[in-house]
This record gives sequence, C-alpha cells and structure tokens, in this order.
Amino acid sequence: MSATASPALHWTLAERTKVMAPSAVREILKISQRADVISFAGGLPSPKTFPVEEFARACAKVLHDQSTAALQYSASEGMPSLRRMVAEALPWDVNPDRVLITTGSQQALDLIAKVFIDPGSRILVETPTYLGALQAFSPMQPVVDGVPAIGEDVDIEALKALRGTGRDAARYFYVLPNFQNPSGGMMSDANRSALADACQALELPIIEDNPYGELWFDQPPPAPISSRVTDGTVYMGSFSKVLAPGLRLGYIVAPDAVFPKLVQAKQAADLHTPSFNQLIVEEVIKDGFLDRHVPGIRALYKAQRDAMLEALREHMPEGVTWNTPNGGMFLWLRMPEGIDTSALFDTAVANGVAFVPGSAFYASRPDVRTMRLSFVTVPAERIRVGIAKLAAVIRQAQ
Repeated sequence: MSATASPALHWTLAERTKVMAPSAVREILKISQRADVISFAGGLPSPKTFPVEEFARACAKVLHDQSTAALQYSASEGMPSLRRMVAEALPWDVNPDRVLITTGSQQALDLIAKVFIDPGSRILVETPTYLGALQAFSPMQPVVDGVPAIGEDVDIEALKALRGTGRDAARYFYVLPNFQNPSGGMMSDANRSALADACQALELPIIEDNPYGELWFDQPPPAPISSRVTDGTVYMGSFSKVLAPGLRLGYIVAPDAVFPKLVQAKQAADLHTPSFNQLIVEEVIKDGFLDRHVPGIRALYKAQRDAMLEALREHMPEGVTWNTPNGGMFLWLRMPEGIDTSALFDTAVANGVAFVPGSAFYASRPDVRTMRLSFVTVPAERIRVGIAKLAAVIRQAQ
C-alpha cells in the first residue's frame, strides 16, 4: 500500500525557538573530525582517562547485586547514597538533602534557567563565558549582560554597576571560577571573597559552575565561592571530567529556598537521572578511587599543556598572546589587531587544523581576535604539528 502525499502543515513554533541556536562548538566538531585534521576544537576529556576496567567490574557487580534498583525508576533527587558521597566530598559542610543528581551538568543549567528566568529578565555572566550556559539560558529569553574581567578576576565594581534594581535587577550571576571554559583562567582567592561579599550585599545570587576544579596541575584552586556564602549560591559539579562524560552525571547543591523547585523542574524534564549510571558511579568511587585516579589525569593534561605552550613559543608570530592555565583543558589566544578568528577557521581546517573562534563565548560585544584551544585530546607530538600549521595560517592572514 503506497502512501499518499499529504498537504504541507503549518507548524506554529514557540517564540523561544527563535533564540535557539546550534552549539557553535558542536557544529565545528562535525567539520573538524576528519582524520586529516588536528582538532584543538573539542572540549572532550581524553579517552585515555576513562577507567574502563573499573566500569566493567562495577557494571557486573551492580547487575548481580542490585539489578532491580539499577533497572527501575528511582527518586528524582537521586540515589541517597550517591547524594551523600557528593556532599561528603565537597570542602564545606553540605547537607545531602540539598544535593540534586542531574543528567549531566548541562541539565543543571537547563533546570536553573527554567526556575530563575522569565522572558525579559536580566542575568549576568562572565566575559567570556561557557557557550553551553548561554545556550541553556537563551530559550528562556533573558537579557544577558557580560561582566568584564580584570585579568582572571571579576571586575567587582562593574558587577555592582550591572546589578540593577527593582524589576530590572539581575536574577543571578553565573561564574566558573576554576580553569574557566573557554579562557582557562582561575579566579584568585581574594576575588572570590570579594565577590561573595559583594553579591551578599547586593542580594545577587551566584550560580557557581565547577566542572574542572579537580583538574589542577601544581596546586589546588582556592575554596569555592559557595563555601563562603552558602545560602546565596547554587553550586554545580560533574563526574564527566573525572570519570567519563558518557555517563551524563552531574549534580546541584542548592539552598532550601530553591531546591524544591529545581526538583520539580527535574521531574518535568526526565523524572530522574538513570539509576544504573548512578549505582555504577557509586560502586567505582566508593573506596576512594578518585583519589588514586585523578592525579593521573592531571599529569597527562599538564604534559600536554606544556607541549602546547612550547609549540606556541616556537611557532607563533609576533603579536599573538596566550595564557598559561594552571589546570583544566583550555588555552586562550588573542590575535594581533585586524585578525578575526572566525574568518580564519575555514582556512585553518583546509590546512589540517581546527580551533574554536572566541566570538561564540561572549554574551555581547565579542572579542573577534580570540580563540580557544583544547590540549587534552591531542598527543604531544601532534600538538606540535597542529600548532605549526595554525601559526602558518595566522602568518598568512597578517
């Protein structure tokens, strides 16, 4: 029986779809995943760090000992034992009842957007900031203002000026203090305290996103902002960078005033984070595995960062500047006057190397001379080749 052609339907889409856009990074990944392209574009953890054997043993044990719990629906808040493990691992006194297990930290951003943002309400973000956060916030149709930086710190006076009052007051300030994506910067201890004090005085909630905090190279970062002003922050963390991103396992720590609404938003989204994934992670980390595993990730990423820094010093033309991140996965480059990195991208890919243009990471008024490079998935010898190719493309553009 053959299908008959039906008349074209007119689908009426929600207004919010007009501000939805594909992730620039994800679209770039499609282009740059050719075998002949050395890609510094992805924000992907190195597969070398995935504890495959530990996961295999954990899967077998969970299915043998806890098959019903692993394969059944579970509480929206998350498995009580995993919530307790998360609370106990954080460097301040956290009530496990205030921990919400999420399907990745990207879901945490989505829940936060749904709970806090009305159309036209203002929010504040760092300049630059995480592209995935902008993508999660934008469907709720906020007005997004970028708070400028002084070096790797937040400009507190600019934050105060942008706070607003009355109906124009910003709903929250979103910040990544540790090895920020995209810049790799780390907020100083003094700036964290100043930010906590300022936001408390301004009655401005802080959304603190910390997916990279365990990936330090020489010394751990200062204490979280959330440890300094617990009732005025929502804290986010993830297992993606220390175990594996395919688990899609993150968490939120939130005060009593907002926790129930985040749970309700979670229930509407997916009922609960997969029980199986939660129990596997519990099994893997229950005996202090992360304390043994994460130092190996740090050592690998530091060696690859050093290889990239060495290659940059050797090959980059005069006028190109970059930072030296003390952890995380990213370096931040700035081109000489007159070079737009978006205009370089196609030429770079044609010459066998890829990066992410920095414009994607700005809420407004992007610095078109910037780019993000990830050093964690490319071996050291390939990093040197890729940076040499990139430097040649930049020279050609000068």
